[in-house]
Amino acid sequence: SDLQEEGKSAINSPMHPASVDIHPEDTQLEENEERTMIDPTSREDPKFKELVKVLLDWVNDVLVEDRIIVKQLEEDLYDGQVLQKLLEKLADRKLNVAEVTQSEIGQKQKLQTVLDAVLDLLRPHGWALRWSVDSIHGKNLVAILHLLIALATHFRAPIRLPEHVSVQVVVVRKREGLLHSSHVSEELTSTTRDAFDTLFDHAPDKLNLVKKSLITFVNKQLNKLNLEVTELETQFADGVYLVLLMGLLEDYFVPLHNFYLTPESFDQKVHNVSFAFELMLDGGLRRPKARPEDVVNLDLKSTLRVLYNLFTKYKNVE
Repeated sequence: SDLQEEGKSAINSPMHPASVDIHPEDTQLEENEERTMIDPTSREDPKFKELVKVLLDWVNDVLVEDRIIVKQLEEDLYDGQVLQKLLEKLADRKLNVAEVTQSEIGQKQKLQTVLDAVLDLLRPHGWALRWSVDSIHGKNLVAILHLLIALATHFRAPIRLPEHVSVQVVVVRKREGLLHSSHVSEELTSTTRDAFDTLFDHAPDKLNLVKKSLITFVNKQLNKLNLEVTELETQFADGVYLVLLMGLLEDYFVPLHNFYLTPESFDQKVHNVSFAFELMLDGGLRRPKARPEDVVNLDLKSTLRVLYNLFTKYKNVE
């Protein structure tokens, strides 16, 4: 009991741009036309570079089977071709668009179709859409980054985005034949961390306490089946113990034909973990933040999040 309280206390305890003038004399603008660009100083910011690289690598990982290699986000994504393939892969659906479009009108029509599909996905979740057909087609890197961050977050991409990334955006407008520029700060990522991120980064001693507390919690149930867990990192990765644990916590027998008792392939393990997640939903829990694939891939943080979710609801179950 004391260990459980200490574990709960450990997880819940709190843990403790320069303005640059740009004069784009060579920018050709019509009267009252406006154009935006990223301040060169922001482009050199290490966190901004890291964000671009993480998203670039993620896009290439998703599209590896299509033999598509993206080298530069704004140059390779503006015409909608790569974005179409990316969305089709992520959402597992086919978009009704022409495969190749050379004209600007055709490219924008394809972009509109792709972005409409994105809107259908994100609108129910309250996303603020900070991009448009014109901004994407105009190779506006900030708009493209906003779009990719939203997609990566919605589809729970197995990546970690750097936090608190902001850029200085230069807004150039032509008035009475003269160019006027102003600076606006644009936030790309905010804090997406949770208590487990903090524990891993700043409190490894408390992390061990949480692990011990969770092991005590799960073994209290699994011991009823003469099972015992000693390693959280590996023993939940095939989903079997997760399924059995849900049956014990909710006091029912899980029919053996619903899951693989001795899973051999990656897909079978993912099936087991996904099935355990469904049982959690049936038990009134929220869907875990972790993906089944993350648990199967021995991602300790994801496994801990799932188990702690169970701990908070069932810690007093006998």
